[in-house]
Amino acid sequence: MTRILVVRLGAMGDVIHALPAVASLKHSFPHSHMTWVIRSRWAPLVEANPFVDRIITLDRSPRGVLDAARKLRALRFDFAVDFQGLLQSALVAALSRARRITGFHRSQAWESISALFYSNCVVTSSAHIVDRNLELASAAGASAILRVFPLPPGRAEGDLPEGKFVLASPLAGWGSKQWPLEMYEQVAQALEMPLVVNGPPEAEPDLRRIRGAHVHISGIEGLIDATRRAHAVIGVDSGPMHLAAALAKPGVAIFGPTDPARNGPYGGSLRVLRSPLAVTSYKRRRDDTLMRAVTPAAVMEALAVGCTA
Repeated sequence: MTRILVVRLGAMGDVIHALPAVASLKHSFPHSHMTWVIRSRWAPLVEANPFVDRIITLDRSPRGVLDAARKLRALRFDFAVDFQGLLQSALVAALSRARRITGFHRSQAWESISALFYSNCVVTSSAHIVDRNLELASAAGASAILRVFPLPPGRAEGDLPEGKFVLASPLAGWGSKQWPLEMYEQVAQALEMPLVVNGPPEAEPDLRRIRGAHVHISGIEGLIDATRRAHAVIGVDSGPMHLAAALAKPGVAIFGPTDPARNGPYGGSLRVLRSPLAVTSYKRRRDDTLMRAVTPAAVMEALAVGCTA
């Protein structure tokens, strides 16, 4: 039996982007055993995944690292694939003592030093990260490509409106990727159905500032459930938007300093809105100039088109 290790520790969107590649690897090696190392926070995204046989969570504490290393060494992997490209993820793959490790070439890895731990460094040519991950899987031995996103069903959390609603997750890891909160107020006033704004408990004070919106506080399982139930989605370049794209939900993805060709919604169900003056910079500072250039009227128009197509 072929034992395969994949490393993608986080975050939400990045884990979702790795799902097709992991599925392709598992499918290409019949009767193989697939282990995924991931942060505890993101583990619900891969639970009940038919292509993953075992999940090993990696906590940041020294004890957590030692515990994960002990579990990895006991499994004797034939090969490992590092989809993250960080020193930490490469070290995890190396600690497994896998016979070979495949990862991105140092020119494409997030941290070039990670490539020192790979026995097979891959230069990819695709634009989107999903397709880059699939190229990495192919280089590791995947012979059958599956563009599937086997996400769990989720679990109802909190209160959601009866009937149709539009779901938005306004907050993002970088302030520069967030659409101003007052824009959501205008959308909430213009919609003919409720606008639900979702976030974790720590986001509640910010979400309560959006007048006219229905606030929905949940964890990952509740977000998955709410996304599945939503009539449409308004997203930014963040995990919840990529979740919606993976579930083929209609709606809008608003972009600013990041490149939709690389980080945009995969699959075509979400329409990308971005100012023609936007420049790809990946600047994280809280400057919403580029995002503010996308107006609520443009979002409403795109929602009307996307949800009736």
